[in-house]
Amino acid sequence: LNRGFTEMHCMSGHSNFVSCVCIIPPSDLYPRGLIATGGNDHNICIFTVDSKAPLYILKGHKNTVCSLSSGKFGTLLSGSWDTTAKVWLNDRCMMTLQGHTAAIWAVKILPEQGLMLTGSADKTIKLWKAGRCERTFTGHEDCVRGLAILSEVEFLSCANDASVRRWQISGECLQVYYGHTNYIYSISVFPRCKDFVTTGEDRSLRIWKQGECAQTIRLPAQSVWCCCVLDNGDIVVGASDGIIRVFTESLERTASAEEIQAFENELSQASIDPKTGDLGDINADDLPGREHLKDPGTRDGQTRLIKDNGKVEAYQWSVSEGRWIKIGDVVGSSGATQQTSGKVLFEGKEYDYVFTIDVNESGPSYKLPYNITDDPWLTAYNFLQKNDLNPMFLDQVANFIIDNTKGQTLLSTSDQFSDPFTGAGRYVPGSSSVSSTIPAADPFTGAGRYVPGSASNAVTPGGGVDPYTGMSAYQSAADKVENIYFPKKDAVTFDQANPMQILGKLKELNGNATEEHKLTEDDLIILEKLLSATCNRSTSTEAPTAQQLQTLWRAVNWPEDIVFPALDILRLSVKHPTVNENFCGEKDLVEFIVLLLKFLNPTGKQANQLLALRALCNCFVSQAGQKLMMEQRDEILTQAIELKSGNKNIHIALATLTLNYAVCLHKVNNIEGKAQCLSVISTVMEVVQDLEAVFRLLVALGTLISDDKNAVQLAKSLGVDSQVKKYASVSEPAKVKECCRFVLNLL
Repeated sequence: LNRGFTEMHCMSGHSNFVSCVCIIPPSDLYPRGLIATGGNDHNICIFTVDSKAPLYILKGHKNTVCSLSSGKFGTLLSGSWDTTAKVWLNDRCMMTLQGHTAAIWAVKILPEQGLMLTGSADKTIKLWKAGRCERTFTGHEDCVRGLAILSEVEFLSCANDASVRRWQISGECLQVYYGHTNYIYSISVFPRCKDFVTTGEDRSLRIWKQGECAQTIRLPAQSVWCCCVLDNGDIVVGASDGIIRVFTESLERTASAEEIQAFENELSQASIDPKTGDLGDINADDLPGREHLKDPGTRDGQTRLIKDNGKVEAYQWSVSEGRWIKIGDVVGSSGATQQTSGKVLFEGKEYDYVFTIDVNESGPSYKLPYNITDDPWLTAYNFLQKNDLNPMFLDQVANFIIDNTKGQTLLSTSDQFSDPFTGAGRYVPGSSSVSSTIPAADPFTGAGRYVPGSASNAVTPGGGVDPYTGMSAYQSAADKVENIYFPKKDAVTFDQANPMQILGKLKELNGNATEEHKLTEDDLIILEKLLSATCNRSTSTEAPTAQQLQTLWRAVNWPEDIVFPALDILRLSVKHPTVNENFCGEKDLVEFIVLLLKFLNPTGKQANQLLALRALCNCFVSQAGQKLMMEQRDEILTQAIELKSGNKNIHIALATLTLNYAVCLHKVNNIEGKAQCLSVISTVMEVVQDLEAVFRLLVALGTLISDDKNAVQLAKSLGVDSQVKKYASVSEPAKVKECCRFVLNLL
């Protein structure tokens, strides 16, 4: 009877070690699902279940990809040492999540659409909604290594501080669990309940039930990198000895007596380094002899140390078998304490030592990280190079390292596996960082592993919506309306103007302006002519002149508290092809954009924010303006979205800006640009109240996703469809309801 697993085939596609693996759930295109792997070569490989070579490779990260998580509609979230997370759809990067200051070691997509979590070596966890950071969770005292989802509103995290925390997505930490004696690398939840398992650097797998550590299983390997719970409740762990082990509660799947005996023998022969602190502080002289094992243990997993013929042995109590099981020999038990064993973290990597070097009294001090597997001379040389220091210090720095590490070095042994996580040897470093022992490389967080229950399940549409058409089940005649709303072909502009009022305000404020800003009577006449030429294009034959534009440029550089009438003239005149070409063309485009972005500052005056947004919308009327807006899209939308808490006029302007971007993106089909616009739509939808703004956002959304399957999938994965549904029942104005229904048809 074969109770185990058999290898189907070996997939290869990375040029260096693989650090995480994740299952992408089945889809129409790939009914058996896909497998994604992240590697030290900065790439993500996507495989079909039957193929040994990648289907495609995702490139974009600038450092090791160390965690992956899959969501609905084909989305994949990746975390990297380059401090960013990326959202992928099929073979394209949709958005980059920036905000962490160190490596992202864990990522998870939450069940509620559009919500994502990232855990980082900067000790924080961030919650992202539609690509924007909504909340930062602080509490862990060291690097966050793993995340696991409990429900739509709760999740767990584990960290190098040896603790597990349970959080609400609203930000509150509900509980902290202690039990491990060292770094916790991985966490996984049992299906259909809140119990979970963890593995770490203390040679153990721990099973937590009702908030307590119910069982500890020791392993014959120092680092237990990853764990995952299968649908049947079995637990799979991968460790630094290159072996995958499966533990079960089921009698019919339990290993044979010989295999269990072999495991116990392996465990009893393991050597435990007391410096890791796994067994607490050890003083060999105070330990009892073998008679100490006659007394039964008090709880499962309890450890007991005895001294036998001068050797220290470690035993663990098994409740189910009612006996002490040997878990290893304690080597070099010289009374080391946990405090002396720890690793030091520097720039997100682990070292045995991080020294502070003062080169001279008055200058800055430098950090010098060092592992006892490193060559002191090479380390000293690299340190001097990196910090531009005089090479004559080489002997001094190398001798400083040797003196302060007491010449300690570790010999490489063939069975030690290197930790690709830190680039150093693993926790008790025993092999060089360029070790070729790839099989047990560090898939640290196991964050991309398959967590049963988080698999994509089709959502059943609520609220009486027909699952096939996306429309409500009752079809009235009004639903047969023709879609006149999108895809929109031309930019929407702000044309309304009262030239007399604008000029009156300009003259009034000019009277209060300081001498350096004051405009002359001639200047005011010039601006009046410009306004007339641009507002009455149908009747005016005069084109705006260079002199008029120079005068306008001087006026728009007025101080913030009086500039708004000049901004209004700019907003109206930029619709004129001559003005558009002048400000948005090659010559002045940088100053022009810098000026408008300055007015989008969230702490600035609302009138200026509004007019700058409207001016940006009006830039889209001509070729030059469209080109500039598209080149600066990322910067403009990133700044504009900061105004989301503004009033209804600002919301309408924001919605219009997004709509104009959607019109351009529909023509060129740039999926990264569409992703950014979808993120803006989702963000503004959260806060907007005004139905005109809602209508423009709906038209923008419809334009973005028309004729583009990828954009439809992305909109769904960001949860935009659920945000839009509530407008399907708006009675007035009818255009909101109609447009909403056309959008829902596409989704």
